[in-house]
Amino acid sequence: MLKIAYSPVYKYTLPEKHRFPMIKYELIPEQLVYEGTVKEAQFFHPDLLTEEEILWTHDQKFWDKLKTLTLTTKEIRKIGFPLSEALITRGRHISKGTVQCALYAQQYGISMNIAGGTHHSFTNRGEGFCILNDFAIAANYLLHHHLAKKILIVDLDVHQGNGTAEIFQNNNSVFTFSVHGAKNYPVRKEQSDLDIGLPDKTEDALYLKTIRDTLPPLLDKVQPDFIFYLAGVDILATDKLGRLSVSREACRQRDEFVLQICKKNNIPVAISMGGGYSTKITDIVEAHANTFRVAQNIYF
Repeated sequence: MLKIAYSPVYKYTLPEKHRFPMIKYELIPEQLVYEGTVKEAQFFHPDLLTEEEILWTHDQKFWDKLKTLTLTTKEIRKIGFPLSEALITRGRHISKGTVQCALYAQQYGISMNIAGGTHHSFTNRGEGFCILNDFAIAANYLLHHHLAKKILIVDLDVHQGNGTAEIFQNNNSVFTFSVHGAKNYPVRKEQSDLDIGLPDKTEDALYLKTIRDTLPPLLDKVQPDFIFYLAGVDILATDKLGRLSVSREACRQRDEFVLQICKKNNIPVAISMGGGYSTKITDIVEAHANTFRVAQNIYF
């Protein structure tokens, strides 16, 4: 069964001016149920991430400032959202959702979080709409509980996973792989274990060739026993922030290739949705929904 992390707090805690494109968290589940791709019973409400679980990834000073709402104005501005207790609670549910997805993936082969992909969160700071780094937290959870020995993070959001790269820069148990726009945010990039920066206006053929040529030998090299996949749809030509020129169909083919190779190699995969900022909400929802459709078709 495809288990999907989703909570009402994903959609309700942000001020109105920040609602678009965050309304996608409300629309994606509705679309998937309406069309019959999934059933209501497949969604689970994530628990609240504990402080202990947070501190396996983020440092104490940063967490103390978050929970007491004492970040500086500059620190809040780098995150991009107004700071509130509800926002921190939202982040804790999202990250715990990815942790629980990882556990479900080990049971069913795959599991997915409607939100997540908060890869701009560092050990000691947040930025780029990211507060707690859900992939890093979930990876450290698996390692702490000896549920995985070698983890591969496949980050295909259009923006480099700079926070994830920083968190795992000295951890040989986690291999970070990012394919992103070379000239896109962040201006100053961290060093992942493997970074591929694509030029502006990259179209379908080059984008898909890059993924197809790189991922199979990378699996042979890394030999992961768990994969986290960030399936951002901000690679689309319609995306306001992406700067690439990838079609929705090529985005679907990307997801299909990644999930087929995970299944073929019998490697559990947990997926978070990442970014998507197209002008039309239908473009965002359809591209994200394709990821769920592909997962359902390949695994179930």
